[in-house]
Amino acid sequence: MSGRDPHEEHRAATPLELLFDLTFVIAFGVAAAQLAHLMAEGHVSAGLAGFGFSAFAIWWAWMNFTWFASAYDTDDWIYRVMTMLQMVGVIILAMGIPPVFASIEHGGHVDNVVMVAGYVVMRIALVGQWLRAAVQDPPRRTACLTYAGAVVVAQIGWVVQIFVQTSLTVFFGTALVLMVVEISGPILAERLMGGTPWHAHHVAERYGLLAIIALGEGVVGTVASLTAAVGEHGWSTDAILLVAAGIGLTFGMWWVYFLVPAGACCMPSARCRSGTDICTWRCSRRSWPPAPDCTSPPITSTVNRSWMP
Repeated sequence: MSGRDPHEEHRAATPLELLFDLTFVIAFGVAAAQLAHLMAEGHVSAGLAGFGFSAFAIWWAWMNFTWFASAYDTDDWIYRVMTMLQMVGVIILAMGIPPVFASIEHGGHVDNVVMVAGYVVMRIALVGQWLRAAVQDPPRRTACLTYAGAVVVAQIGWVVQIFVQTSLTVFFGTALVLMVVEISGPILAERLMGGTPWHAHHVAERYGLLAIIALGEGVVGTVASLTAAVGEHGWSTDAILLVAAGIGLTFGMWWVYFLVPAGACCMPSARCRSGTDICTWRCSRRSWPPAPDCTSPPITSTVNRSWMP
């Protein structure tokens, strides 16, 4: 595990990475369904708060795996077993999403115990991978240990948080601090500790695949809403407009997302058409993928309010 060649030609997502992504289809679907339910009940603020928290947890779990894989994917049996363990963690994380939404809706302490348990499982594997890379890639040992250390510190914070009963305001305040800790680790490792040999075009492709997964929730929401509406009232102009709105919005976001040749922009020292440097590109790109997942719940809740008895 000495690091992949960041200039390797024709580097593409592997079958294992695509299998790993399937667990995020489930996680995003659960989060979108919970948001749609709360919006239909009129609890928009609670729904958005729960979705924002859950979306960060899902997205950051994917980020942790993807950036490590881009730099150190050896595809040996240890790497595969560690990936499987992370997949188990994502499934546990997905199971913990409904309690988070329910507890926020009721206004009590946020019940994220199962979600944190999923992260613990994932991060046992992730920290093991970073420590393995630190041992086998001496030139980048400091960066690898920085990644591992940031993960451990942040995870200790999340575990402590579940044992402290606080109000929603205090919970989200401390959660924001822990999110900053989470994001600070990669920034320190890449900017100040020498960085890792991640592959620009591979990372860009992986982001595109995650965006398509999130956009797929828009299609799923459109089909589910259309099925309910047509089953209740039959085909109508409103049903046709629903299809046009749902698919049109999803397609429009896909179009905008893939306007820029992301692989070229992601190259170190590269600049996008607008002159934005690589750090800005990475931050903006990181904030985008979960956003399309928000399109399905409003469509579903609108149908529930307008057409359902």
